[in-house]
Amino acid sequence: MTMRGVPAPSRYLPAVYWEDRARRFAGEGAGLAAVCSYGMPDFYNQVIHFCQRLALEPWLPAGRGVRVLDVGCGVGRWSRLLAARGTHVTGVDLSPTMVKQARHRAARAGLLGHCRFLTQDLAALDAGVHFDFILGVTVLQHILDPHALRSAVQRMANHLAEGGRMVLLEAAPMQPAAHCDSTIFKARCRSDYLQLFSECGLKVRAITGVDPAPFKYWLLPYLPRLPRPLSVAAVTMATLLSIPIDAVFGRRAVNRSWHAVFVLERSAGGNHAR
Repeated sequence: MTMRGVPAPSRYLPAVYWEDRARRFAGEGAGLAAVCSYGMPDFYNQVIHFCQRLALEPWLPAGRGVRVLDVGCGVGRWSRLLAARGTHVTGVDLSPTMVKQARHRAARAGLLGHCRFLTQDLAALDAGVHFDFILGVTVLQHILDPHALRSAVQRMANHLAEGGRMVLLEAAPMQPAAHCDSTIFKARCRSDYLQLFSECGLKVRAITGVDPAPFKYWLLPYLPRLPRPLSVAAVTMATLLSIPIDAVFGRRAVNRSWHAVFVLERSAGGNHAR
């Protein structure tokens, strides 16, 4: 099972998996089914996006001349938001179809002049320039290979300009949660991320919460045993109960949140080789 009750592939080939999701869902509506929760009702993914937006808003930049890198950009939802604020955005994704959709949606919004999109594996990132701001939203949690994960974080760190900032939103519970893992997802402990960031020359400036309401995650061990309609109904009810808690207390209840926002900068003397 994935986190939210949809069968995960027995063998996870990231490029194949994300390209398949993109071809299925990237062109539908806002494209959230391609980048949020596979197989759940649209309103559920809209709630995920809403909570992520609330959590990220204090850290998102604006202004002409600000160079932004949006890793795992998907259909470009964050790229367009930041481009509309005057920044110059480079979006990178593993899936060619995601990149095609991101470019199409940016053009339709009249923002293509502020955006460029590249098809690249984050573990081998080479965007050609340094960035004032790097954003990644639920990307690292899908990189299961530890060597690829370390390489991805290091490549991002190497693309960060002097005085720049990196903001990552990831599933990062305070305690181990292996029962929630699947073939496409790993809920790493927050402490594991903090150690990795330090080893890659990044300093934590702040950590804020996203979704402290526990109802959805209480359900996770039971979802595989429920019929599909019942599992969707249960998650729907848990989501409705969670909205007011997450909206009001999300950023402040950092130690109770399932996801976390990490605000990072380069450590003094950190490696900046490309």
